[in-house]
Amino acid sequence: MNPIAKLLVTAGIVLIIAGVLWQIGGRFLQLGRLPGDIVVEKENFKFYFPLMTSIIISVVLSLVFYLLRFFKS
Repeated sequence: MNPIAKLLVTAGIVLIIAGVLWQIGGRFLQLGRLPGDIVVEKENFKFYFPLMTSIIISVVLSLVFYLLRFFKS
C-alpha cells in the first residue's frame, strides 16, 4: 500500500477513536469547562478561551509523542 494511504487510514482510525473517547469520557471529565478556562459574558457578547483545557491537552500530547519517540528508537 502507498505510504500516504497508510498515513491517511491511520489518521482516520486515530480520529475515530479520539472522537469516541471524547464522547464517552466527556461525561466524567468536562474538558472545556475546567477551572482556569476564561469565560467573559456581557449582554450580547460571550468570549470563551479554554486555557486550562489547552494546557492539559498539550501536556498529554507531548507525553504521547515523547513515548512514541522513546519506543521507536
